[in-house]
Amino acid sequence: MTSDTRPDEDGAAAPPARERPPGERVALRADLRSALPDATAAVVVTALVFAFLWARMESGASDTVAVMPFMDDAGTYWMYLLSQAFGWSGLLWAWGTVMFGLLLSGPRPDRLPVSRRVLERWHRTTSLTTMALMFAHALMFAAELVRYETKVDWAERLWVGFADTFVPGWYDSGTGRIAIPLGQGALYLAIPLGLLFYVRHRIGANTWRRLHRFVIVVYVLSVWHTLLYGTNVWYGEWPRTVLWLLQLPVAVLLLLRLLRPARRAERLGSAGGRGGAARSGWWLRAAGRVAAAAVVVGLVAVVVSGRDGGRDRPDQPPATAPHTQETD
Repeated sequence: MTSDTRPDEDGAAAPPARERPPGERVALRADLRSALPDATAAVVVTALVFAFLWARMESGASDTVAVMPFMDDAGTYWMYLLSQAFGWSGLLWAWGTVMFGLLLSGPRPDRLPVSRRVLERWHRTTSLTTMALMFAHALMFAAELVRYETKVDWAERLWVGFADTFVPGWYDSGTGRIAIPLGQGALYLAIPLGLLFYVRHRIGANTWRRLHRFVIVVYVLSVWHTLLYGTNVWYGEWPRTVLWLLQLPVAVLLLLRLLRPARRAERLGSAGGRGGAARSGWWLRAAGRVAAAAVVVGLVAVVVSGRDGGRDRPDQPPATAPHTQETD
């Protein structure tokens, strides 16, 4: 959602304050170095979340244990807890990078605590950190599945862990049949969409901008995956409501970005006097604004009504394992 120095599609040049110096090209290696402090902060946050989840499991207050009582052993299921911790920090970083992107591509506030250049760099580095956290989340989930499959040899255990985690449609247990493909879709879209920025000089700025808009799809899939499969927000209680509430500023910024885009070529204007293709684009942009407004209204309704799709906490929790272990 960052800007580019190329002229707008209607021929109008972008405002000078938003241009990069001619010939300047951001290198991936430079951003990886810049991302080190951000990645360090993400590791610290992940460690704190992991410690919190461990303490709750040890105290008997874990919602994960309420959903899956057989996991009432932090020492055994520590890789699953670490996967959850990476997932939560990844979602937090995804929230941050999407917010930065929407601030950059929509109407700018009158006052920002940092310059636009710094905000762009934060958007890029948090995006790289988010991709790493998403991959770590999936990797630790696969590692837990490998540990769990004790009735087969190591080669098959590795295959089961890999396939259940990374092959769409392979995982066949419960809610995971839907939730895991959603998470896989988010991961497999996030990596190319995030890295395309560094080759935009090869594919063209306009092509990159069109593709980069699908980053919001990555975020929606990530939140959807969490709401379906995150045992810490499984029940219809305050943690799930807070997760819904955090989506409200994203939806509001998205609506503002669509109503008042920074690039002149994306402004709605009038549909009259346009050609067929231009008129179709106008209606598509108009539909996007209506959809974003409906999402804002829907999120407010969810938070106010408390009907957030959470399950009722059962008196007798289920005692099922994630799936039947493979046997020879």
